[in-house]
Amino acid sequence: MKIFRFKTYLTSNMEVLEPPTQELLSNCSQRTVDKGDYLLREGESTGSSYFVEDGLLRQFSIDEKGKEHILQFAPENWFVSNRESEYLNRPSSYFIQAIEDARVLVVERELIERLSKSNPAFIELNTRLLHRHIAGLQKRVTQLQSYTARERYLDFVRSYPDVLLRVPQTYVASYLGITPESLSRVRKELAKEQQVIS
Repeated sequence: MKIFRFKTYLTSNMEVLEPPTQELLSNCSQRTVDKGDYLLREGESTGSSYFVEDGLLRQFSIDEKGKEHILQFAPENWFVSNRESEYLNRPSSYFIQAIEDARVLVVERELIERLSKSNPAFIELNTRLLHRHIAGLQKRVTQLQSYTARERYLDFVRSYPDVLLRVPQTYVASYLGITPESLSRVRKELAKEQQVIS
């Protein structure tokens, strides 16, 4: 099982002894997801988080009018999960779908809880992931409330430089909370400015 990215992620984010790390790695299952397939659908429940070894995922919801709203992209080295389902035992409000063929590691909540009892580093890891998740959501709320379309797009380019080239522009617009037409207008304005600078 190829888990190079996850092992590197763990060693860079945890002060943990080798045996517990190996136990975590050896107890994670690996799953391949074809482009367009789902790891999670709205209404389903999960006790797992997913770490992306290869490929690209998106987490999104669909409103009552059938419009998609992308909450997160998850490229390589990213975790994606639905914490309301994983930790509160509620049906998911979100879908998690592969945008590209993907290979993920499935990290069960019960495994982290078990390892946390014998090694505090796993508690620290889960807490760190939770705080990153909350910080990311707070930033998203602030952007949607007060950033212009241009500011949102520029921040997206900084946050997801590789993803920009891997997803349809309609997905980018959905993530930014703007129309595809507004996104096209912003991109044209920035391209003109770049030409002037050049």
